[in-house]
Amino acid sequence: MYYIVETDKSFDQASENLEASVKRNGFGVLYIHDLGNTLRKKGMSFEEQCKVFEVCNPQQATRVLSADMRLNMALPCRISVFTEKGKTKIGLIKPVNMLSALSQDQALLQVAREVEEKTIRMVDEAK
Repeated sequence: MYYIVETDKSFDQASENLEASVKRNGFGVLYIHDLGNTLRKKGMSFEEQCKVFEVCNPQQATRVLSADMRLNMALPCRISVFTEKGKTKIGLIKPVNMLSALSQDQALLQVAREVEEKTIRMVDEAK
């Protein structure tokens, strides 16, 4: 269900490398949620770092939404860079697992396979 890798890079370096990898692979970064800082600003005691990158490929998104508009709630894809007990990690929920829980349309599952292949490549390149 998850694809998570550990890296020897710092949190900031892994975040920069992920953003560059997303762009190299034909996707765009729509937004970056800095969850760690948001929680600390809200007064929470939270030691870990966590950035969630919302990434999208317009052609793939159009294919999904044209087939089933309800799937807008599963978009865009999210890839996270986070720390856990002193280790930096990069991960995602695999699109095939998520989409297969929402639809049995084989054309959509093919899109999910293509997106999964690319997002895993992005993670591996950023590692």
